[in-house]
Amino acid sequence: MAYLSDIEIAQQCRMEPITEIAKKAHIDEKYIEQYGKYKAKIDPSLLNDTKRENGKLILVTAITPTPAGEGKTTTTIGLADGLKRLGKDVTVALREPSLGPVFGVKGGAAGGGYAQVVPMEDINLHFTGDFHAIGAANNLLAAMLDNHIQQGNSLGIDPRKICWKRCVDMNDRQLRYVVDGLGGKANGVPREDGFDITVASEIMAVLCLADSISDLKERLSRIIVGYTYDDEPVTCGQLKAAGAMTALLKDAIKPNLVQTLEGTPAFVHGGPFANIAHGCNSVMATRLALKMGDYTVTEAGFGADLGAEKFLDIKCRMASLVPDAVVVVATVRALKMHGGLAKTELANEDLQALERGVPNLLKHVSNIKNVYGLPCVVAVNRFPTDTDAEIAFIIEKCRSLGVNTVLSTVWAEGGKGGEALAKEVIRLCEEEKASFRFSYELDCTIEEKIEAVVKKIYGGDGIIVLPSAKKQIEKLTSLGFDRVPVCIAKTQYSFSDDPSKLGAPGGFKVTVKNVKVSAGAGFIVVLTGDILTMPGLPKSPAAERIDVDENGRISGLF
Repeated sequence: MAYLSDIEIAQQCRMEPITEIAKKAHIDEKYIEQYGKYKAKIDPSLLNDTKRENGKLILVTAITPTPAGEGKTTTTIGLADGLKRLGKDVTVALREPSLGPVFGVKGGAAGGGYAQVVPMEDINLHFTGDFHAIGAANNLLAAMLDNHIQQGNSLGIDPRKICWKRCVDMNDRQLRYVVDGLGGKANGVPREDGFDITVASEIMAVLCLADSISDLKERLSRIIVGYTYDDEPVTCGQLKAAGAMTALLKDAIKPNLVQTLEGTPAFVHGGPFANIAHGCNSVMATRLALKMGDYTVTEAGFGADLGAEKFLDIKCRMASLVPDAVVVVATVRALKMHGGLAKTELANEDLQALERGVPNLLKHVSNIKNVYGLPCVVAVNRFPTDTDAEIAFIIEKCRSLGVNTVLSTVWAEGGKGGEALAKEVIRLCEEEKASFRFSYELDCTIEEKIEAVVKKIYGGDGIIVLPSAKKQIEKLTSLGFDRVPVCIAKTQYSFSDDPSKLGAPGGFKVTVKNVKVSAGAGFIVVLTGDILTMPGLPKSPAAERIDVDENGRISGLF
């Protein structure tokens, strides 16, 4: 049987005009700024004007990622469509895709199969230009910083202590480390520099945490770009760049409205890395979605130890949000990889490998229930090769934690394949009460917060802080940044900071290599392992297979 590709399925969809989707989301046309027929930006003033109460908030997260895939975004969309099929008033809140993964190896972030948001080509490419605006604001700040030094450096900025990089929304390893300002006195001050991918820019995190244009401007002003010769921080506000940067971002801060294949309203806005930043869509989009639907389904990047931890400990804390239920997505195939099977062996039934791998799922589930105090359901994305014995094994293991397991077939069946999951989510929201708590409190020291996440969420024994990181922690504490959340950047492939440690490892310590402040976003970034803020393209990038015909019809985009 020949399967249609994601883009072929999306291109067969008869989309509704975005004005009709807005009506479903109870949005008056005066708040809509159309970007063609099927996309729109929503005026954030709607948040202040609406009298609607918040709906239920559902967070979708997943087990530790593997090359076998988990289908978190696909499940998020399919669950929303399943809720809609059951007669619920529902919205979706998702991140925007970065061009880096789109042209690299991972693919886009618009879902898959019959659980997608559309127009998928637009969403996966330029969309409404938000990422370009973020890149422009980031690079304006970089240009003004170097220009300040060139024009006399009245702030006394030490070129060796600049911590603000330029950015581009592309996987380009060649730009990780560069030397610029070459060519003589008229061309700037020579210095070591580098590029981040746009989704790793602090401005992306700032945009996604801001709750208004004025808040955005204040956050931008607080960004630390470097330090003086006397080791004092220099901010964006001191460079007088925040106003112009906010002008570049005045439209980007407005949430985007699109639709699922089944016509469910979807707010797709912002896309911070789930390592360097908090890996969630914008606060403003989430709040709009909550006001405009009785149920809002959202997701957080990577596994629950990264995206969900940051969603709960950072975003929920800053935006005063409390999820009503959490969905942990898993596949039999991925759990068998955690049990040591190679990708080529996953089609064979192997209960021993599954038994070795299932502790990964159980640890994530236990974290959601026992650390954060939230109602939880496991969604198993069923593949044709999964056997009844393997499914029964997972159901029994999760039952021991008091958590139900539901099979999901949303990739193949869309909302219909998500109805069983939707029914369990409704039950959790109506019958089980969240006793939400954070994994650490803000009055802990920086090291205590890091250690709390490592011990409670990762299952590790503690942390090893390198001497250079120790000095950075002391400096940030002296500057008053010890009372903000921590955003721990580590490999997404393991609970530990070693990507080779699969399943649910124990007896490990996490090595803290570098600690810096994202003062505008309002959190401390903790770097562990070998984390890259500028990825590279693979040997055979997806870009080689993407094309467009003379009518503008795109092919090869998944």
